[in-house]
Amino acid sequence: MAKPNYQFEKRQKEMAKKSKQEEKRRQKLADISLVDSDSQTAPLPDAMPSSTDGAPSIPSHVET
Repeated sequence: MAKPNYQFEKRQKEMAKKSKQEEKRRQKLADISLVDSDSQTAPLPDAMPSSTDGAPSIPSHVET
């Protein structure tokens, strides 16, 4: 009867774990680069300043 090769099993398990970690690292880098490129190309919306009480302020060129 053949005895189990524990070293081989351990090495296979470690290689699978390492490749999984590497894939996660690559995915994170890809996500970060997508976010960076989107933020650089997308124009920022013109935000209207709000008053201190939380209600939106009315621009000065609009008559009330």
